[in-house]
Formats: sequence, C-alpha cells, structure tokens
Amino acid sequence: MRQERTVQASIFDLFAEHEIGRELKAMSEWLDEHGDLLGLVARDLRRHGLRQTGREGLPAEAVLRCALLKQHRQLSYQELAFHLEDSASFRAFARLPWGWNPKKSVLHKTISAIRAQTFEEINGVLLASARQEKLESGKVVRVDSTVTAALIHEPSDSSLLWDAVRVTVRLLQQAEALGSAIPWHDHRRAAKKRARAIEYIRGRPKRIKHYRELLKITRTTLSYLQQASEQLPLTAGPAGEKLVSLFEPHADIIVKGSRDVDYGHKLNLTTGRSGLILDLVIEAGNPTDSERLLPMLERHIAFYGEPPRQAAADGGYASRENLSGAKARGIRDMAFHKKRGLSIEDMVSSRWVYRKLRNFRAGIEAGISCLKRAYGLGRCTWRGLDHFKAYVWSSVVAYNLALFARLRPT
Repeated sequence: MRQERTVQASIFDLFAEHEIGRELKAMSEWLDEHGDLLGLVARDLRRHGLRQTGREGLPAEAVLRCALLKQHRQLSYQELAFHLEDSASFRAFARLPWGWNPKKSVLHKTISAIRAQTFEEINGVLLASARQEKLESGKVVRVDSTVTAALIHEPSDSSLLWDAVRVTVRLLQQAEALGSAIPWHDHRRAAKKRARAIEYIRGRPKRIKHYRELLKITRTTLSYLQQASEQLPLTAGPAGEKLVSLFEPHADIIVKGSRDVDYGHKLNLTTGRSGLILDLVIEAGNPTDSERLLPMLERHIAFYGEPPRQAAADGGYASRENLSGAKARGIRDMAFHKKRGLSIEDMVSSRWVYRKLRNFRAGIEAGISCLKRAYGLGRCTWRGLDHFKAYVWSSVVAYNLALFARLRPT
C-alpha cells in the first residue's frame, strides 16, 4: 500500500538497512549517549597544535568517528575519504558537517592526533557501559599474549647497512643546506648494488667480498657525517642495544617459543565471557608470559574494584608463584592450559571446572584472530612508538564498540 506521506529523514539518520548499516547505527547510538568523550578528543587536537582560530576544521566528534570507522572497516586514508563522500551510511556515522568532504591529508592529520591514552579512556567508558548493562561483569577472565608487527621489512645485515647509507646521505644533504662545507660523495648506488648482490648470491664465500665492500662504503659515508657534525651544533641521541630498523627504532625482536621471529611489540590481553577486550598492555622488550600474569590481574582488579572469580591463561603463564599469587589476590579458580607440574586440585575446585576454564581460554584465540584479520592488529601501519600505541588501542576500541553493539539488546 502506497503511503500518503513521506516522512522527512534527518541528514544524520541515513543508515542503510543492510547489516553493516544497522551495526553502524547501533555504534553511533552509543557514541551519542557519551558526548563527554568528545572533550578528550578535543584536548588531543589542541595539544597537537591544531589552531583554534581561522577556518573551521573537522569537529572533534567527526574526527573520533572517522578514526573508529577507519579501523572498523580497515580503510586507508584515501579509501576513507572516498567512502565518506560516496556512502550515506558512512557520512551519517561520521557526522560530517553538511557539504564537507575531507581529504585524506586532513583525515590523517586529525586522526593521528588522537593519543593512545585517549583511546584507552574511551575503552574504559565502554567497559563501564557493558558492566552497567550486564553484558560483561569481569567475573571470569582469560589472559593471553600476541605480537603486533611494526611497519618494517625483515631486517638483515646487508639491508641495515644499505638503510644506513641512505639515511646518512639524507642527513648529509640536510647538513649541506644548513651550511656544512665538507666535500662528500653519494655512494647510495654502490651500496645498493652490493646489498642486492648479497641478497641474491648463493654461497657464503661469495658474499664475503660484497660484505667487505658494503662495510667500507658505509664507514666512508659515516665519516662524512661525522665531519659534518663537527661543523654544526648537532647532538647525538641515545643508542639502543640492538637496532632492527633505522626508521622504526622502537621495534623489538619477539620470539615466541620455536615459532617465527616477529619485529614489533608484544601485547598482553585480558578478555571476558562477552569477548570484549577488558585490558591490553603494550610491552617493552620481550618479557616472558609468566612475568606478566600477576601485573595483568592487578590491573583488572584495579579497574573493576574486585578480583575475578575465575581466570584462565595459556601454559606460558603457568608457575607455582603465579598460582599462589592469583589465589592470594582472591581468585577462586586459576586454570592454566598446560599444567607445568601443577595439579588440577591446586588450581581449581574440580576437574569439571578445569575442563570448562580450559575450553573457555581457547576462545581468546578467536578474538585475537579477529583483531588481526578484521581490525589490522597483525601489523601496525602507523610510524613511531606513540602512533603504534594509538593504532593498537584504536583497533581495540573499534572492535569492542562493534561487539558491544551486537551484544546490546535492541
């Protein structure tokens, strides 16, 4: 039957009836209920040096929503700019002012200004909402670790030497612009030739000659820079023990068991029955899992104000000290996937409870897999340690917000 009247729709409510449109609408409704979060984002935009005078920029609400949309749909800045102009549902979620079509450079500048601490605070508000609506109580938790790779290629001696020559030549060009008058030569072509030869030549004896030549070229180029630094008021920064990238010096070497080596940062995560990420810590270095269980439980207790009733963790966290520490903090059942010499009776109240908690622990693997496949947690595409942390937390907030919208009764 034809309607007699067309109801005028708001420009902010043009969500498609597709499941993605309904999900975006549910996420938008939660953001509408917590307008106080916008002050956190506005604080970061001011802190980043974006001026408050002159032409109007993107509102803080639009910046936050665009950041969540980018991570939720795993879009590049160029793709995000296109979809914001093309999709009514995306524009409705982003709350863009009428007629505004931000370019990728604007999106990059504003989204990258949001700090990791801000995303962490937003996640705390989201978890408080989940607790209030009885979606997640924090009474039963599971802990596991994973690795997020940094935006670097797998390092090798030859590639690092080639990178050193490239970066040094770039610094020499900058020093020349500042007034350095030392004579120097650009050896990048020769260094690249040797690095490629080392990569493709088979046999260690054949590589030695090219390695020696590449080392000589690198030392010569570095001597140019040392002479330039003596003429200019330059200061040297602290050096790390082992550098795997000249462009992402914060990256750690992470080896988990006998598996492949990763270059990035280790993450420790806590999740609950709902699947929401209750806590996340970006570790420095490569601490063993057993060292991090009690600190993760203490963080959980500090946030919820009480210990969980039951907890489950991977076998790497198992130790007599961790079991005793968990029990001392008020956790009734503490189950490890691998016993490591611990008896079931010491860990939990019964074998049935142990099987339940061991199976419950396996569910965190699905959450980590989803974060890596659908929310980009497998590899960070932002540069620098601060942006690395912000990228990880933005992925977690986008994941939690989408999951919260699905769990919330309509």
